[in-house]
Amino acid sequence: MKLSIRSIALQRLASLLILAVCLTLAMLALAAHAADAPPADASPDQTAARTRALARAHGAVVGVEATAIEDAGSIATLGRERHGSGVVIGSDGLVLTIGYLIVEADHVDLQFGDDHVIPARVVGYDLATGFGLLQALAPLPAEPVPFGNSAAVPANEPLLVVSGGDEAALSLARLVSQRPFSGYWEYHIDGALFTAPPRPGHSGAALFNADGELLGIGSLLVGDALGNGAPPLAGNMFVPIDLLKPILAEMRERGASRSSSRAWLGVNCVEYEGQIRIVRLSAASPAEQAGLEPGDRIVAIDGVPVNDLESFYRTLWQRSPERDVSLDIQRGGVAQSVHLQSLDRIKTLRRPRGV
Repeated sequence: MKLSIRSIALQRLASLLILAVCLTLAMLALAAHAADAPPADASPDQTAARTRALARAHGAVVGVEATAIEDAGSIATLGRERHGSGVVIGSDGLVLTIGYLIVEADHVDLQFGDDHVIPARVVGYDLATGFGLLQALAPLPAEPVPFGNSAAVPANEPLLVVSGGDEAALSLARLVSQRPFSGYWEYHIDGALFTAPPRPGHSGAALFNADGELLGIGSLLVGDALGNGAPPLAGNMFVPIDLLKPILAEMRERGASRSSSRAWLGVNCVEYEGQIRIVRLSAASPAEQAGLEPGDRIVAIDGVPVNDLESFYRTLWQRSPERDVSLDIQRGGVAQSVHLQSLDRIKTLRRPRGV
């Protein structure tokens, strides 16, 4: 016999309340330990409030199962079938996830528990931040979570990482650094959150504070959570929720923020010892068509010297998305100048028919 949405919600609430009590006590004890103070007994009101908040937070995390369009260009790097998590942020069934799970997707399901699935449609994918938005097509058995302040997370505050779906799990983590992040796929954000220890099921996972407020959405597993020049430390990178606040309405209306309309070359680059090296080219991209090759070192763009990914991207993005771009490179120690026509990245992404 099939269970109603109400029955599922009641079952989830009962189990989550028990779980949240344990989490509340664990997080309070961990916070006291981190502050080098003896664990203090939490007041009944404090325990009850955090129990409710953590139960709501855990219950709002769902599994995300997405299938990309057959000829989507993103299949080469992301595969056609994508699996991860999302978190309910709207009373109307709005779900926030990491964008690479749903880019060029034509079928998306939200998974609650082992066998309860609700279809969803893609609302938006923001290239500038990496966020993705989904709209459930049926009522969700979960309450939306409130947003926290990702720019003001205390270093000693215990955080909770929650994933859903087939990788459903939760664990405690700590913020170990907060800084700009540049990805090799022509991506840059400010204020990225880096946590440890690492969580393998990070894609779209939710990062909460001890009050059950959403701080970020999981993006990557990294080996340099402490930052460049620091000892290696495995951890996760989360896209901070503060980046969503000013663009949420725009994403719902337009599918992306205006900052997502930006020049794209199709180069995957790494930064090492003040040099930018191309390691891969996207198929049929401006970079491939212009004859760039893996191993080329990028020295300048449009006459502006660049020696790190952030300066490279900011220079690329500060002018029209579709234009002539000049790259000064070195190949085998020989200086060359390459001219190519950049594309507006958002226009290159495939959409399901009718969207």
